[in-house]
Amino acid sequence: QLQLVESGGGLVQAGESLRLSCVVSGQAFTSYAMGWFRQAPGKAREFVAHISWGGSMIYYSDSVKGRFTISRDNDKSTAYLQMSSLKPEDTGVYYCAGAHIATMTPTDDRTSEAEYDYWGQGTQVTVSS
Repeated sequence: QLQLVESGGGLVQAGESLRLSCVVSGQAFTSYAMGWFRQAPGKAREFVAHISWGGSMIYYSDSVKGRFTISRDNDKSTAYLQMSSLKPEDTGVYYCAGAHIATMTPTDDRTSEAEYDYWGQGTQVTVSS
């Protein structure tokens, strides 16, 4: 089992920044690609960003590209999501998720929830206008 614990959420004003962290334990962190998803009230959960196990492959949703940065520190078993120029529409619960590299292929859709094996409990981000 892989345990993921997110932190760093909070209430901010539009234009401000936040950094989310996801601490992973239970298995080798480098065996997992990591993703961030979010769910706004009344909406389906959506993909935000993905990073490969070594950090060489990164993907973003169009809605956050240029404002958010995903990264990971394999020595600390932690994934990060740096969020800048936040907008009210970024409000939601943010989840980190792990996808075991043994189950992934080059053509897998990294934006799909189905590709991820483990999920954290989420952290709330609220952006006021």
